[in-house]
Amino acid sequence: MSLARSWRLVTTRLKLASLLFCLFAATSHAHAGVTLFLEEPYSYDGAFAGTGHAAVYLTRVCAESPLVLRRCAPGELGAVISRYDNIAGHDWIAIPLIPYLYAVEKPENVPLSADEKLADFLRNQYRRTHLQSIAPDRPDGEPSGRWAEPLGVAYRRTIYGFQLDTTEEQDDQLIRQYNSAPNRDRFNLVTHNCADFARNLINFYYPKVLHRRVVGDLGVTTPKQDARLFVRFGERHPELHFSSFVVPQVPGGIRRSGPVRGVVESVFRAKKYMVPLLVVHPILASCFVAGAVGVGHFNPAKNAMIFDPSRDLEPPVTAAQRREYQNRLVSLKRPLAEGNPWNGITWQQLQAEAAPGLDHSGHPVLQMKVGDETVDLGLSRNNILHTSAPPELTERIVLLRLHEELKTGGAPKASDQDVSKDWALLQEVIQSSRRKAEAQATLTAMRRP
Repeated sequence: MSLARSWRLVTTRLKLASLLFCLFAATSHAHAGVTLFLEEPYSYDGAFAGTGHAAVYLTRVCAESPLVLRRCAPGELGAVISRYDNIAGHDWIAIPLIPYLYAVEKPENVPLSADEKLADFLRNQYRRTHLQSIAPDRPDGEPSGRWAEPLGVAYRRTIYGFQLDTTEEQDDQLIRQYNSAPNRDRFNLVTHNCADFARNLINFYYPKVLHRRVVGDLGVTTPKQDARLFVRFGERHPELHFSSFVVPQVPGGIRRSGPVRGVVESVFRAKKYMVPLLVVHPILASCFVAGAVGVGHFNPAKNAMIFDPSRDLEPPVTAAQRREYQNRLVSLKRPLAEGNPWNGITWQQLQAEAAPGLDHSGHPVLQMKVGDETVDLGLSRNNILHTSAPPELTERIVLLRLHEELKTGGAPKASDQDVSKDWALLQEVIQSSRRKAEAQATLTAMRRP
């Protein structure tokens, strides 16, 4: 081979390598941006107001501590920043994405199902390891304040995410500004609430995009108003690669969150407010009706993909796919009930005496009494088939998860891949139960004279 030809070959390979590097670099930063989290209301907020919560997720900005921001290292997933009242006197705190959603450090530690007792246990475990600076242990019991609010949020709420691109320069500037400015509690329900904080942070990247709404929200910034304007801006700017997704509420015994509403919309939909208002002041009530109806509908779930920390975004399960899986579950119902010693006992009853814990790998477990024996029931995908609990109890968790994923109404709850994985897991559990029954029958036969 001539020297000239060799040189051309080397040059071609260098160009190809440079092109691949550029493509890789472009791909690795394609999803780096700012995401507005619109979080459904729960508990008292869901019953009385319904405005929910707003937070901001930054994919390129990470939490050095709850109060200090930095650029993310390769492989890190970014941090969620939000305002809460009564957290050690601070205006905002930053929590890594996975702990913010699930109160665990790794995606593989996320439980398949959770009740309040498990969720509280996981939050407290994370606090003791990472949040002692803002929520230290006290001699008289757990720390005061609302430190648990930004941990394991997906146990309490369904979350909608709306993302737009940002530049590295913007992210670096935000880090400098937030690290240098005072971080003192400013929370006020009317003028400095969680949605005001999100509005100001989003406007740092895209000035004047978000603003209050006088007619529909009486001048109060609400999470739904932030999301509506952010989505509208993203749809008008395709160069910013707008995308939306849903973080489903984790299946389990925790009450499901409700739809997000604005201020006037909440009053309009609540009979306990509107009926007395119509009687006392019909003109004012008419203004509320006009304010609620006149702003149009905003559906945060429209075109939203399903988020899972272990994979890329995927579309929700279709109606046809849902019906197919539901028919399969119906056909399994009677065979699964036969011979199950816990048939007729609710999962809530089984959980009532169980104690949450962690196995040696950090995966969640429930320690349960089975007769005179205490067994560990695995709750994550990595340990559910490898703990000492009877297969019938494991089967109950997977069935509950599948039933929740296949429910209709409200926000999308799962992708086809999610349901397919859980269906395959159920088949593994059923096979394990059959093997156990066959082994027990063989042992009984051998003991007969």
